[in-house]
Amino acid sequence: MRTGRIERNTAETKILVEVDLDGTGKYEVATGIGFLDHMVEQFAKHSLIDVTMKVDGDLHVDQHHTTEDSALALGQALSAALGDKGGIARYGSAYSPMDETLARVALDISGRPYLVWKAGFSQEKLGEWDTELIEHWFHSVAQTCGLTLHVELLYGTNNHHICEAIYKGFARAMRAAVEVDPRKGGAIPSTKGQLGG
Repeated sequence: MRTGRIERNTAETKILVEVDLDGTGKYEVATGIGFLDHMVEQFAKHSLIDVTMKVDGDLHVDQHHTTEDSALALGQALSAALGDKGGIARYGSAYSPMDETLARVALDISGRPYLVWKAGFSQEKLGEWDTELIEHWFHSVAQTCGLTLHVELLYGTNNHHICEAIYKGFARAMRAAVEVDPRKGGAIPSTKGQLGG
């Protein structure tokens, strides 16, 4: 079973995240930030990775800790589920259109965290979620999952569409990258014999 479970309790947030890489896209998400919930649900649905995410955060302060810590925990859970990464495709990419918007996401489950972010928003909030936190969410997932992650908005004007296209592209790229290729016979997909470092 390629599953991961992370419980992360600090003075700022209490978090439970569970993932199943071989799921069907089921989700149970409650972060206290409605738009973030919607995006994590999109990630689960389109990656076919089952995701449970329950967050009790210090939203009376602001949304930063809840956003960051939910992403850190998700990345940790994904990394735990991947184990030694034997047999996975490793790479994934997707073009993601949504009405007038087109996003492109490419990633490598390399063990070397890196985010290239070429996207932006023309409004400060989506629902009640601060749009400046969206890039930080992806940075945090990349850090703890060990992803080399490139996110690019090719064009688009509607901020909701931009965000959703990016999350759906990320989901589809992850779906491709975590798939097990039977031709690899469980081998680590690197000439080094390991991923990372």
